[in-house]
Amino acid sequence: MTTEAVLLLGPTGSGKTPLGDLLERRGLGGRPCRHFDFGARLRDVAENGWEPPELTTEELQTVRRVVGSGALLEDSEFSVARKLLSAFLEAPPLRDGELVVMNGLPRHVGQARDLEDLLEIRVVVELVCPVETVFERIRRDSGGDRSGRRDDDLEAVRRRLRTYRERTSRLVDYYREHDVAVISLPVESATGAEAMRRQLEERLELG
Repeated sequence: MTTEAVLLLGPTGSGKTPLGDLLERRGLGGRPCRHFDFGARLRDVAENGWEPPELTTEELQTVRRVVGSGALLEDSEFSVARKLLSAFLEAPPLRDGELVVMNGLPRHVGQARDLEDLLEIRVVVELVCPVETVFERIRRDSGGDRSGRRDDDLEAVRRRLRTYRERTSRLVDYYREHDVAVISLPVESATGAEAMRRQLEERLELG
């Protein structure tokens, strides 16, 4: 059985995590939400010593390598993502009508295909944020979620932006081609999660 989900897309620094956290607290379209922040879970493994029992030693090493290099999990390494997501969906079990807010997964088309048996993406929320705005938001910590991040040096941010542009952003067209609604929200340097949620609620049609 698949789980209904909303997918947040946007470059690093655009505000996905603050928006996801707010949706978990406040809900969306009258439905409760649970936020799956894949990047945060990977960083917990790579940087904070978390070793979830679902992952093998080899998979833990894969996570550390991927986070350290800013790369993406490729299709051959998808077991890592699948295990972490499955554990999230199962404990505790989702409530009736609860939406999963996906943040950081899928990150490319191959992953989107591999998740189709677990998730039904109902809406894609694209946070449109120009490169210069990304750097300003990170500098100002506009979303309030950058404190303690050890991967926000200039080169690392540029690498993540390049990966998003070349691979992750293609998911917008992929989901449009599969008749999934895409809501694009403009993000400026001072745009906060509450403003994003308000715009999203105004344009949302979950049916």
